[in-house]
Amino acid sequence: MSNKHILALLAFLTLTFTSCNDFLDELPDNRTELDTEEKITKILTTAYPTTSWNFLAEYYSDNTDDNGDKYSIFDRLTSEVYAWQDSYESGNDCAGTLWSYCYSAVSTANAALEAIEKMGNPPTLNAQRGEALMCRAYSHFVLSYIFCHAWSEKNANTALGIPYATRLETTVSPHYERGTIGEVYARIAQDIEEGLPLIDDNIYSVPKYHFNKKAAYAFAARFYLYYRQYDKAIKYANMVLGDDATYTVRDWETLGKLSLNDDVQPNTYVDASDKANLLLKTARSFWGLYNGPLTVTCRYTHNVTIAKNETCMSEGVWGDSNELMKFTAANYTSVPKVIYRKFPFFYMEYTDPTQGIGYYNIVESVFNTDETLMVRAEAYAMLKQYDKALADMQVWVKAFTKSDVQLSTDLVNKFYGEMAYYTPTSPTPKKQLNPDFTVETGTQENMIHFILHARRIVTLHEGLRWGDIKRYGITVHRRVVQNKVITVTDTMEPNDPRRAIQIPKTSIETGMTPNPR
Repeated sequence: MSNKHILALLAFLTLTFTSCNDFLDELPDNRTELDTEEKITKILTTAYPTTSWNFLAEYYSDNTDDNGDKYSIFDRLTSEVYAWQDSYESGNDCAGTLWSYCYSAVSTANAALEAIEKMGNPPTLNAQRGEALMCRAYSHFVLSYIFCHAWSEKNANTALGIPYATRLETTVSPHYERGTIGEVYARIAQDIEEGLPLIDDNIYSVPKYHFNKKAAYAFAARFYLYYRQYDKAIKYANMVLGDDATYTVRDWETLGKLSLNDDVQPNTYVDASDKANLLLKTARSFWGLYNGPLTVTCRYTHNVTIAKNETCMSEGVWGDSNELMKFTAANYTSVPKVIYRKFPFFYMEYTDPTQGIGYYNIVESVFNTDETLMVRAEAYAMLKQYDKALADMQVWVKAFTKSDVQLSTDLVNKFYGEMAYYTPTSPTPKKQLNPDFTVETGTQENMIHFILHARRIVTLHEGLRWGDIKRYGITVHRRVVQNKVITVTDTMEPNDPRRAIQIPKTSIETGMTPNPR
């Protein structure tokens, strides 16, 4: 398909895609009567938000630069999101869509939970109850990740949260209080702890499209890392990885040998049979097109300046990435993009097959062993169990690179301790950390720099860098990179209110408290 035809179809889909309604204000009058175990099991397939945070999180983060006015702006949404503006544009990847689809998924989970309760909570529905609780916790986690500031002990009782919906709404246009981020995290933790023991993989025909046991443990591990309950993060990561994660991580060497053309690599990356993939999810999104060699999406990208100095082409403690990475990025000469092929261009969901009209979808690896390994390594580092953190990072180095380096605290201290801190015009992978918690100078800080560097590479394009930026108080710059000249146009400091993306206009208009600006 040519760029011209793709652009025309994208424009059509954007205009016709009206998903930014507020599901919190809708009555579930047309919901199927959930009066059998089969119906409850079936409806839970729609308890996962069919949208993605990738576009919002990657565009807000330091994984994206402005390549200058040589390239046209694709649409208003991309320019507003990149500029950290409060955007009320519609479309598959807008903030309003994420909000409404997450709350739609929550509504489904709550419908299942209420139906199970009306049936007397029979033991035969324990697994479905567990899945519903995990789905409810996950959607609220996604909402808090995008629309709230990072949780910390200092802001837990003051920073705005998001409404935590635990019941189906029975009135028209109710008023919702946002509460605090501390209240949201406490409820997420409660749902996780109640749901986890109930998960049973035997009820799923394709477990990796549901919260199977390992996926649920991986979610719990990531959540508790963000909640700074490191012992729990390690406990749940162990349930996924075991003591030695060597045999659980992705076969990056085999993946790296596949063709970068078409969707060969991406289809393999999201293959349900891959042991590394724990939870796969379909989302209506154009993200696969942003991560392809299309000239219409070139103004704001992960470009060679970022790649060579900070991410997948940068030097690490493992050595020269250009020579040693088993999984290399597509470095297009015709467009300013350096991209890991993780997302197929699109899977078409046709609404009119005859006319070829429908929605663009991606499949994404929401939880996988590679990221869970980084979660455990960071938790070990924060507990100063450096030998265990290094053992996990050694697994990653062996899996992802051809390096034969033997990691040690001395080596990490030397490499990251001697590395210059990042500046916008002299970029490096090492950025000043300004978290709301203590990271000791010396070994602990250097270990965190190492882990953040590696995680930024392995999770590239998946939106998780934004979480690290918020948790560690990393300053982000908006830069125009044109004709080998870097110009800073804006800066987001650790205390910048824009770190919490604005909630939808429709919710503000109904009286919900907006994020401060």
